Amino acid sequence: DFYEKYFNIKYPLPILDMIAIPDFASGAMENWGAITYRESALLVDEKHSSVSNKQWVALVVAHELAHQWWAHQAIGARMQGMTVIVETLAQYSALMVMEKEYGPEMMRRFLKYELDIYLQSRGGELIEELPLMYSENQPYIHYRKGSVVMYALKDAIGEAAVNQALRNFLAKFAFKSGPFPTAGDLVAEFRAVAGDEHQELITDLFEKIILFDVSVTEADVKEVEDGFEVTMVVSGRKLSSDGEGKETEVPLASYLDVAIFPEATDDLGDDDLPEPLIMEKRLIKSGEQTFTYTVSERPARVGVDPYNKMIDRNPDDNLRRI
Repeated sequence: DFYEKYFNIKYPLPILDMIAIPDFASGAMENWGAITYRESALLVDEKHSSVSNKQWVALVVAHELAHQWWAHQAIGARMQGMTVIVETLAQYSALMVMEKEYGPEMMRRFLKYELDIYLQSRGGELIEELPLMYSENQPYIHYRKGSVVMYALKDAIGEAAVNQALRNFLAKFAFKSGPFPTAGDLVAEFRAVAGDEHQELITDLFEKIILFDVSVTEADVKEVEDGFEVTMVVSGRKLSSDGEGKETEVPLASYLDVAIFPEATDDLGDDDLPEPLIMEKRLIKSGEQTFTYTVSERPARVGVDPYNKMIDRNPDDNLRRI
């Protein structure tokens, strides 16, 4: 329902087969009108499986289903960036299904998982890390980095704008024979709906290797008449990397989430955050900056980009316990 509504193209077949395959096969795979998945993962025990396990199964199935649009309707030219059209868009589609089903507060578990794997994997690159738009069938880029990049784009320009760009892309290329689209054609659709203020961000996300290094270095709280006054010091850096990992610091001036959280409840996982007491976009620049808020409930943690929407070289120091 989500894909048909937001991509504006109906699923074109009368059925979709889900096929459980033996466990010695790995992963999941989509085919036209069918999805195969390892039986131990697909056959979830409703009584004993954790909520988290069900969510990961749902994410994989949503990703494979998205290939009925991204691959079977629009397929990229066989060149650099081809897998962005196939895998990055399928992964983003699945993340949006998860957000609709479980709420934005649960997105950190998925985004941090993707970011951690990207950061670990880029350190093991044997040839050259390429920007997302030019990736050469490098899964840690088109799956893992691609997920975070697309979510950051959605956060910046809005879900409606991203969906409009994807609809425009499908309207031009779905079920068409060659010439096939490139990742550049996809990025051009994002640029067309994003507005002038987001063009540099799109360049950073798709055409460069950019890493943020933001952290909360100090946090303090004191009780006041209106509740609790929270003061936090945020440090920020922005780095441009080449394909071999050599980093050069560049000026940082980006609007990122700054948030204050209460104590987490027992039903949340290690990577989950409770609903924030306050969260807003603040301009984060290179160096240190101090923010002060008053909240009505006793705070437990503060954070900058706490949901890991950006490519941050150390996402673990984005949150700090008070």
